[in-house]
Amino acid sequence: MDTKISYPIKFWLVLLACIIALYWVFSPVMFPFAAGITIAYFLEPIVSSLEKKSIPRWIGTLITLSGFLFLLVFIILLILPMIFAQITSLVTAMPDYVEKAREHLIPWAKHWISEISPNYSQHIETAKSQTTENVASLLGSALKRIISGGMSLINIVTLFILTPVIAFYVLKDWDKMTGIIDNLIPRKSYAVIKEQLGEINKTLSGFIRGQALVCLCLGIFYAVGLRLNGLEYGATVGLVSGLLTIIPYVGTVFGFAVSTILALVQFEGDLIRTGLVILVFVIGQGLEGYILTPRLVGDRVGLHPVWILFAIIAGISLLGFTGALIAVPVAAVIGVLVRFAVKMYKSSNTYKKLV
Repeated sequence: MDTKISYPIKFWLVLLACIIALYWVFSPVMFPFAAGITIAYFLEPIVSSLEKKSIPRWIGTLITLSGFLFLLVFIILLILPMIFAQITSLVTAMPDYVEKAREHLIPWAKHWISEISPNYSQHIETAKSQTTENVASLLGSALKRIISGGMSLINIVTLFILTPVIAFYVLKDWDKMTGIIDNLIPRKSYAVIKEQLGEINKTLSGFIRGQALVCLCLGIFYAVGLRLNGLEYGATVGLVSGLLTIIPYVGTVFGFAVSTILALVQFEGDLIRTGLVILVFVIGQGLEGYILTPRLVGDRVGLHPVWILFAIIAGISLLGFTGALIAVPVAAVIGVLVRFAVKMYKSSNTYKKLV
């Protein structure tokens, strides 16, 4: 395919600047719309499959969205209260866990360090009394602020009223909306732009839909595995670890570290029971790497974990919850466009002259 295409660069730059400016101005009220469009994109394949079975699209949309909302309400009413209760309980119990950790780990560390240099024992004894209480207090207050103030940033009423309505109309009129966008593509550049839109869709569907299923499967596996091993707060740690798997490796590292610390303290150094907790994450990592990710995500995504992490942090810093919601899609679009730009650059005379 001939990639030497003359683009009206100024037009696209001005259009991009207008979109960013409009979004920035209306960002405080954009979260329900971004959430509705995301839900619609996630559920669209189901509606399309029902439409192929001669079910009218509006009926398929109603069935699919109703099932999704029922599942969401079930999670909100039954699972989230349990998670928040366990997090609150963990925050309350944190000073006790810190004290137990100090009782078990400090003597062990002091013994080994004293073998190297006896002078360090006195420094450890002084430092532990000054820092552990401060660390517990800081962590506890941070978690309490997250629990009590996180959801206050969202207008709950607006979110739960507008988002389903927006998702319904976007799903119902999906073909019309994509048709309008298709008609607006310049005919001269149609093939190239259509190809890049296909790459963007493939990347987004591979990551958002596939990775969401991976997160769900791993969250359930970790939660059940940790609870069967008798680990306190194991269900919450497991579910949070599964959720954080949206960023590759972060969920596993977080769950492994937190669960191991909790197990060492709770089981009072019982290496067998602690080893069983660690085994849950070893098996989970194997399931993710060899079964879930290859089957549900595949190698189509092309999004580096560091790029995803940067996009999420930048999105939250700039636009809060809305930024977190659109961070991965924007990262996917930028990734596809950058790869296309590199491809065009390597086919240009400038690159050929340099090499």
